[in-house]
Amino acid sequence: MRQSLLFTVLFTAALGLSACRTVPGGASSEAPPPAATAAVGAADDNLNAVLWVQRSAEYRAAAETVYRAATDKLDAALQDPAWDALVPEERATPPGGLPAAIVMDVDETVLDNSPYQARLVHEGKEYNEATWDAWVREEKAQPVPGVVEFARAAQARGVTILYISNRAEHLMGPTLANLRAVGLPVKDESVFLGLGTFIADCEQEGSEKLCRRQFAGRSYRVLMQFGDQLGDFAQILANTPEARTALHDQHRAWFGQRWWMLPNPTYGSWEPAVFGNDWRQPREQRRTLKREALDLAP
Repeated sequence: MRQSLLFTVLFTAALGLSACRTVPGGASSEAPPPAATAAVGAADDNLNAVLWVQRSAEYRAAAETVYRAATDKLDAALQDPAWDALVPEERATPPGGLPAAIVMDVDETVLDNSPYQARLVHEGKEYNEATWDAWVREEKAQPVPGVVEFARAAQARGVTILYISNRAEHLMGPTLANLRAVGLPVKDESVFLGLGTFIADCEQEGSEKLCRRQFAGRSYRVLMQFGDQLGDFAQILANTPEARTALHDQHRAWFGQRWWMLPNPTYGSWEPAVFGNDWRQPREQRRTLKREALDLAP
């Protein structure tokens, strides 16, 4: 679901903000550097990003701003029978008369996994499926600032919270336990639609959430969607910077109304978009392509 990246020493000193791997369940294509390398302070792309999430008041303020603004929109969304947060091409069942729900991504939208990212930075490693599964099973992720208050406000209005996550389906148990432990509403197991969930009459491609959003739309009018990546809201047909920009521009009026984006500088599908989505490339090559993607114009 993510993979931490290394930066050059020069760039970390000057900037140090970037990302980690975003392909859910994808294992690293190279062995991590030896522990001795990390021990002498090897530069890491993700250092400032993880530090910002964990230590800055600005991150907390940004997340709280999103959830407080969304709370203010809840009543208007409920009262408007035409209000729907699924794009028309992803809805097969008319929303009129359906009960209300809110679709939420889990990682970095509802639960903060920065301790896992911090471990990768500290150990000089990248994401791999085994360490990610072990982290999820610890059930120690804390809620993103503001989310508990928002979710409880929605629940008080009779709105069901659906968790469409790229955590694998076999991690449902510890994920729901973690959500409950931090005070988030979990009606029953049906509200978790993880990676690998079977959806009749819809063929899922990779980690794409299209089928699961369509499934949610069969039973619910979706008032809002929350995520930290564009793919949490609508299908990305081509993961290129240009296609991603076009998708944002097409639906920009929905952000802050029906769609709510949480800040996440540590990883996202925006990152592999700049190096051709090819995680098989050596880490240094990926870093070179990311540097080349920087805009140096005044």
